[in-house]
Amino acid sequence: MKRALVTAGASGIGRAMGEGFAQAGYEVWVTDIDSAALSSCPEDWHRLQADVTDEMAVQEVVSQMAKIDVLCANAGIAGPTARVEHIALEDWRACMSVNVEGAFLAAKHAAPRMKAQGSGAIILTSSTAGLYGYPNRAPYSAAKWAVIGLMKTLAMELGPHGIRANAICPGAVEGPRMEGVLEREAIAKGMTRDQVYAGYAQGTSMQKFVQAHDIANMAVFLASDAAQLVSGQVIAVDGHTENPDPKL
Repeated sequence: MKRALVTAGASGIGRAMGEGFAQAGYEVWVTDIDSAALSSCPEDWHRLQADVTDEMAVQEVVSQMAKIDVLCANAGIAGPTARVEHIALEDWRACMSVNVEGAFLAAKHAAPRMKAQGSGAIILTSSTAGLYGYPNRAPYSAAKWAVIGLMKTLAMELGPHGIRANAICPGAVEGPRMEGVLEREAIAKGMTRDQVYAGYAQGTSMQKFVQAHDIANMAVFLASDAAQLVSGQVIAVDGHTENPDPKL
C-alpha cells in the first residue's frame, strides 16, 4: 500500500487531502500542531502531533514511516493583514517560518527516503498569493512565492532520482482560515466582510470560492501515475483569478 504524509492534515485543505488519499487507497499519515483536531481524524490514519518548524519533530515523523510515496507539505498560516509599514518583524518571521521553513524541513527529510526507493511525489501548497502581489498581505505573499522557488529547485534536484515536485496554488478557499482573512481585510479597508467576500469571488472567472476538496483532488492527481511526467509545475486551483484585489 502506498503511503501519503500530509502536514497540517487535521483540518481544512490538509484534512481534505487526507480524505482524498484515503479514498484513493493510500495509507494516510497526518501531522498537526492541534491535538484536538488530530483526535477528530479517522482512527485508521496515523496521527502525529508535530510543529513543522521543529526540525527534530519533523525528522521523528519521517523516521516512523517505512516508506513515503507522497509528501504534501501543506502547513501554513495566513500571517497579518496590514500595510507593510504596520507589520511587526516577529509576525513576518512567524509567517515565513511556518510557510517556508515548514515546507523546506518536510522536503529535506523526505527526500533521502524517496531517493532510496527511487520514486516519490512532493506536493507543496503555495497560493495564488504566490503568483500575484496581494495588498495588505506582504508576509504571506512573499512566503508563498518562496514556496514556488523551493518547489522548482526540488524538481530539478530530485527529478533524476524519479521524484516529482509540484506546487498547488489555491485561490480563496471556503473555511475558518479564510473567514479570519476576510474579517481582518474588511477592517484594514474600511469595508464589510460581505463586500470583501464579494470582491474575492468577483475577481475570478468562475465567480465563486474554492472548496477544500478541489485542492485535494488536484493533489491526488499529481501523486498518481497519470501525472508521471508532471513536475516543476505551478498549478492554480482558483477558478481563474483575474485580479487578486479588484476593489483596491
